[in-house]
This record gives sequence, structure tokens and C-alpha cells, in this order.
Amino acid sequence: MSAITVIEPRWVIPVSPAAAVLTDHAVIIEADRISAILPFADAHARYPDASRVQLPEHALIPGLVNLHTHAAMTLMRGMADDLPLMDWLENHIWPAESRMVSDAFVYDGTLLACAEMLRGGVTCFNDMYFFPEAAARATLYAGMRAALGIIAVEFRSAYAVDAQDYLTKGIALKDSLREEPLLSFCLAPHAPFTVSDATFTQIAIYAGELDLPVHIHLHETIQEISDSIAAHGMRPVARLEKLGLLGPNLLAVHGVHLNAAEIELLARHGCSVAHCPSSNLKLGSGIAPVSELLKAGVNLGIGTDGAASNNRLDLFAEMRLAALLAKGVSGDPQIMPAHRSLEAATLGGARALGLQDQIGSISPGKFADLTAVNLSATELSPCYDPVSHLVYAAGREHVTDVWVGGIRRVANGRLTSLDERAMLTRANQWKNKLQTP
Repeated sequence: MSAITVIEPRWVIPVSPAAAVLTDHAVIIEADRISAILPFADAHARYPDASRVQLPEHALIPGLVNLHTHAAMTLMRGMADDLPLMDWLENHIWPAESRMVSDAFVYDGTLLACAEMLRGGVTCFNDMYFFPEAAARATLYAGMRAALGIIAVEFRSAYAVDAQDYLTKGIALKDSLREEPLLSFCLAPHAPFTVSDATFTQIAIYAGELDLPVHIHLHETIQEISDSIAAHGMRPVARLEKLGLLGPNLLAVHGVHLNAAEIELLARHGCSVAHCPSSNLKLGSGIAPVSELLKAGVNLGIGTDGAASNNRLDLFAEMRLAALLAKGVSGDPQIMPAHRSLEAATLGGARALGLQDQIGSISPGKFADLTAVNLSATELSPCYDPVSHLVYAAGREHVTDVWVGGIRRVANGRLTSLDERAMLTRANQWKNKLQTP
């Protein structure tokens, strides 16, 4: 018989059904799955000998899903701040990557990112970067869940010589890890301005054959759109439609500069959008039309982007900012209520990755990916509505415990299986290398 753990928080916030809050209920974990949600009395009667975790001042929520990251870029945090996107990429990030990116760089950077995300309540992240096999090893060592990008770009790197080489290597990696329950994969063409029509056509074929999400930066900047019109005679969304890429498996990252017709098109095709508010603001890219996306019924998730353009892999900060920006831009304080923002950071992200039957809500049968948040701090008192507190008042510093697949990866605020001192030493070694001309 598998080990059973009974978690007894003050509140269980399952996310689905929407806005539900359960008090005096326990979540039962058997092996790596949630087996039941029961009133305390029933849990004690049914599982008298189970291991118990009592969290009398906590809200228990699904593990957060960071829908867009470049995890290894944690090693570039703060390296080239306060610049517009293309200057930042072309004159700083891409040159640094060409000098430094390697299997070791990606492993160390991804492991550092995993530590930060786990402590912040994130149990699953969607990644796009070079050397995904190194990211896979780091993710598995950390005990996290990840959707790894099978990246495609037209330029040569230390990882691959051309777009087909990127795809061939990524698909081979997917096949080699197909039995690993913590990992899934996305096709990850970087952006319309770095991927050719021929490569997009190949990706559309692979997406259909392999039933994989397609994870792409889309309509992030005005320049991206004007360059597309000049080069292709159409805006990027129209180009992707022409090439057969719009559909339920398309995950459009950013979507800052979408017009009404494009939003309707994404909704009609069942596409998802990864909203990255902090990165969009910091790079001066703009503010995504979240209220219009929600009204149109587009599935919305929340991402941090990489730590190089956000500086934090903090989904609590992104939830709050996403809700506030939607209200401020639309003039409607009800457009993205707290429960809707929490849903975007959990079940919305899971839907976009095709993982909604496995993670994203506290539901029997799903993986036991759970985050406990202590709402008893002075700055969080009193608490009238725990969902409101999670989005508008609490932060990642209030996360105390995190489970991934039933394994407790954070206990009482501390990582249970990662050596933080060793990770910090490696991070500073990479900093010295990056600073050397």
C-alpha cells in the first residue's frame, strides 16, 4: 500500500469550481496523486494512521504554473537593464549567449531558477531555451514539473547549426524522456522574426503529428509587427494563420499588440495567451489587452518571462500586477477579480500546456502539486477573503510548503533537497565569466 499524507489547512482553494473556498477540509495524497478532499472528521476516521501535515493558518492552493520562462537566463539577471527589447537582445543578450551558453550554463541556470520558483510556490514551468537536455536534468534533480521547449530559430548556436537541427535534437530528447512523468514538451519556434516560413510549415506538421503545444513569442512589440508587414506583407498573427499554426495548441506569449480582429481570431481557434506583465512593462513593450482577451474567451495564463527581462520569477507579483493592469486599462474593477487571476496562474497555464487533466486545480486524480501560503502575518491581517489575500496582499515570502507529485520539495520555507550554497557559488562563477570581455 502506498504512503498516505493528509494535509489539513485552514482553507482549501481548489480553483475549480471557480471561487470555491473550503474550510475544515483535508487534502489526501496517495503516492503522487490527490485521492480525496474530505472534511477533517471524515479524513481522521478514514485515515487514522496517515502522516499528517497541519497548516492551521494556511491557504492550500494548486501549485502555480509559470507559463513562460527562459529559466537558464537567471544567470543574466540584471545584466543589461533598462533597454528596449531589440537593443537588449541584439546588443547585449545574444552576444553574451553566443559566448557563454553551454550545457553547463543551462544546467546551472535552470537549477537556480528551479530553486527560486519552488520557494515561490511554482511547481511547473514552461521553458524555451537552448540545451533543453540540460534543463531536463536540472528540473528532474530539483523535482519540479516542466514543459520543455523544442526550440527552433534560423541562426546557428553552440547547441545546433540550423532550424532542422534544433527540431531533430529536441524531438529525440522528447522521445528519450517520454516515460518521465515530471516532463512534457512544446514545440518552441522563438518568434516570427527569427523563424522562416519553411520552418513554421515543418512545425505545423510536427504539432499535428505529435500533438504538442506550439510556444511562441507573438506581437510583443510594435517593431515586430511593422517588420513583419515589410517582410511578409502581413501582421504576424495573419502569417501564422496562413501557415496553419493557429489552433488549440498555439500558446502566444505576450500578445501585447493584438487588435480586435486578431483577438477574435485567437478565440475562434481556441488559442491561449501567456501574459507576462512585468517583462512587458520593463522592456517598454506595452500592456496586453487582457480585458478584451477575457471577454473574447481566450484562455489566459501568466508567465514571468526570464529573470533577465523581469528580474524575478515571482508569480505572486505577476498575479497581482495582471489583475491591477486589467482593471486600470479597462476602467472596470471587476474585469479580472482575484479568483480569475489565481485561475490564470494555475489552471489557465495547465490548459495552455494540455495538462489540465493532470495539474492546475486541487481535484482527485490529479498530481499532488500543491502550495501552502501562510496568511497569518501582520501584513496579512485580518483576512476576510483568502483568495483576495493571495492575489492582492500575500507574496512569495509567505509560501511555506510545496509538494510536487506528492513529494514535499519545500518545508517550512526551506528547500528539502537542493544545496543553495552550492548553487550560489556556481552563479557567482558564471557572473565572473560573463563580466570578463
